[in-house]
Amino acid sequence: MARQNVAEQFVDILVRAGVRRLYGVVGDSLNPVVDAIRRTRDIDWIQVRHEEVAAFAAGAEAQITGGLAACAGSCGPGNLHLINGLYDAHRSMAPVLALASQIPSSEIGLGYFQETHPDQLFRECSHYSELISNPEQMPRLLHTAIQHAVGQGGVSVVSLPGDIASRPAPERTQGTALVTSRPTVRPGDAEIDALVRMIDEAERVTLFCGSGTAGAHAEVMRFAERIKSPVGHALRGKEWIQYDNPYDVGMSGLLGYGAAYEATHECDLLILLGTDFPYNAFLPDDVKIVQVDVRPERLGRRSRLDLAVWGDVRETLRCTTPRVRAKNDRRFLDKMLKKHADALEGVVRAYTRKVEKHVPIHPEYVASVIDELADEDAVFTVDTGMCNVWAARYLSPNGRRRIIGSFSHGSMANAMPQAIGAQFTDRNRQVVSLSGDGGFSMLMGDFLTLVQYDLPVKVIVFNNSSLGMVELEMLVAGLPSYGTTNRNPDFAAVARAAGAHGVRVEKPKQLAGALKDAFRHKGPALVDVVTDPNALSIPPKISADMVTGFALSASKIVLDGGVGRMLQMARSNLRNVPRP
Repeated sequence: MARQNVAEQFVDILVRAGVRRLYGVVGDSLNPVVDAIRRTRDIDWIQVRHEEVAAFAAGAEAQITGGLAACAGSCGPGNLHLINGLYDAHRSMAPVLALASQIPSSEIGLGYFQETHPDQLFRECSHYSELISNPEQMPRLLHTAIQHAVGQGGVSVVSLPGDIASRPAPERTQGTALVTSRPTVRPGDAEIDALVRMIDEAERVTLFCGSGTAGAHAEVMRFAERIKSPVGHALRGKEWIQYDNPYDVGMSGLLGYGAAYEATHECDLLILLGTDFPYNAFLPDDVKIVQVDVRPERLGRRSRLDLAVWGDVRETLRCTTPRVRAKNDRRFLDKMLKKHADALEGVVRAYTRKVEKHVPIHPEYVASVIDELADEDAVFTVDTGMCNVWAARYLSPNGRRRIIGSFSHGSMANAMPQAIGAQFTDRNRQVVSLSGDGGFSMLMGDFLTLVQYDLPVKVIVFNNSSLGMVELEMLVAGLPSYGTTNRNPDFAAVARAAGAHGVRVEKPKQLAGALKDAFRHKGPALVDVVTDPNALSIPPKISADMVTGFALSASKIVLDGGVGRMLQMARSNLRNVPRP
């Protein structure tokens, strides 16, 4: 059998680690690796139009599958384009291996054409970033990179000069074990004892849940029932904890709704479950706080803790729930459930008033119709900005749907690239991109990737011809909006010119039909919906220092608007409250 070269060995290891696609843009320093993929049956090269899209797609694929995904960029400018998507993947704990190909090894450090130092550039957005400077480093260096990405949850970067990739590999790769999944982490006995003691001593306990509750829905519900606790969530916890939740009191944060803020402030013990919620202005400073997280470096970095518990949420609750004393007093829980329902009743009126006749179309209405018509196992990818608001308020999780966005990194233009990665994992699963006009136009070139691979992604453009969240920030800060207006084309016409299904919607009565047609279409489709740029209303008392970017420093409510089917859920939960 012919001896492998380094590129072939690299690809072979990726395949054995479970990687089925490598997203990227070809270039001379990448040619040996791309050619090795061409000759390998078990992995595909996915040609995108911009490397940033490659990284976002790989990150989304990793979040959908839970396994390792990969992307690549050629030397210099090529791999530099990966960095924004890699930051997002890393902050989302998505296991991604990035190949940053490098200039010829003999020219490194001599100011060669397109020279950069990717092994240094990517260190802040990775757990591991190293240069392969000779063939003898393979395969150990790549094994180490994979184990960092999978074991720690995040990005590893391998820099590989094109000439090294073409050289003979020192050994074949059979028989070397690879880490492909993460273990559960059980807290120590002392921490569990302390947690049980604090819960038993507390009269009013609130649970606040993040993405670390993935896979622990049943355990959280049993725990909440035993201690009669309201359950709030952060945006990244929404898809995992909101559905089938009779203890739900909504979401806290800038995009929040319901009674989550009150529940976290009126308790005497707040338990943070798997959340790295960044906005400490929303967290109380006068109640006892426990944080449970599988990442110990996150414990206590947002608020003062009375107890830090290192462990994953499901295992922690399995150990804790049987030991805590069952509480019979529901007064605090019932009070929060009623506050939650009342809060939703108040805000929903702004959305329901003549919405089916309002032109330009209410974006709330668009989101609610999408929620009603989309499949029960749909994957939604959501652009940063106002699309985050509509996703938070209107998309209804059910345990089968997924909601993916740049929720920690906060990048523009993430939704359509993430939809590409999500759709490649399963062409038969509905993938819907909720794109703002600003985000879509930023990386619009990769709509052509949907067409090239006939990916049936449905792109819904919320087209208000503005950067709506930035305008809101300026307004709250007392500044006139400036530089936020977009002069957009007819995006539906652009889609049709590219060879996809495209339709423009300007009146509410056209919306449902247009969405149904797009969802039925077998290939890629785009619905360009002209929405009202003045859809948000703001409370009358709000000061200039309350908003900095996405962080709120002094108020519990900033945005007003409807909440879709969540109101019905809150009403249903309220029926369980005993009547005097």
